[in-house]
Order: sequence, then structure tokens, then C-alpha cells
Amino acid sequence: MAAIESDCNHSSFVCNLGVMNSEERARYVALSRKLMSASEERRELADGYAFRLATPKIALVEIAEWMTFERRCCPFFNLQIQAEPNDGPIWMRMTGEAGIKEFILSEIGN
Repeated sequence: MAAIESDCNHSSFVCNLGVMNSEERARYVALSRKLMSASEERRELADGYAFRLATPKIALVEIAEWMTFERRCCPFFNLQIQAEPNDGPIWMRMTGEAGIKEFILSEIGN
């Protein structure tokens, strides 16, 4: 869940925040911060990470809105939302090609 507030570079991964206007960037940054604060668990996957999100802290529609921005500035990510039944947890997956795990960790600061 790369809380990308500035241009980011790591190997072949480059995020381009220039694809957003200033209003969109401000919303993206706000959603990125909210997403980071809602993350309760991180699971390593073969090709990325899954994050369990606290539903009282972020709405499903906000996660989808963040993904819409993320797809524009960082098109190399494969992004998925999984909402488990009976008001279970929401998982967000960020995956991609080789090197993506290191990129994700460099962006979230862990």
C-alpha cells in the first residue's frame, strides 16, 4: 500500500504523480494516509503483499477510490480487494513482477 506522496523510483518501478492534478493528488495523499493507518496486518505473498484493513477506519469505497488513483500513477501494480463474508475483514492485495515486494516495503517504510 504505497503511500506515495512524491515521485518514487526503485529499479524498473516508477510512479508518476504528474498524471493527477493538484486536487486529485491531495485526495490521493489523504486516502494513502488513511489506508496506511487502517492497515492492521500485512501478509507476504509470493509476488507482493496482502494488507488486512480495519473497516471502522476506512470504507470499502475509499479503498476503491485509492486504487483508482494508484492505477493511474503506478500502473505496474496488480491491485485486488477481497471483502470476506459476514462483515469479515477486508484484504487489499498489491502484487506485481519481480522486485515489487522490495518496492512496496521501501514505499511504506518497513
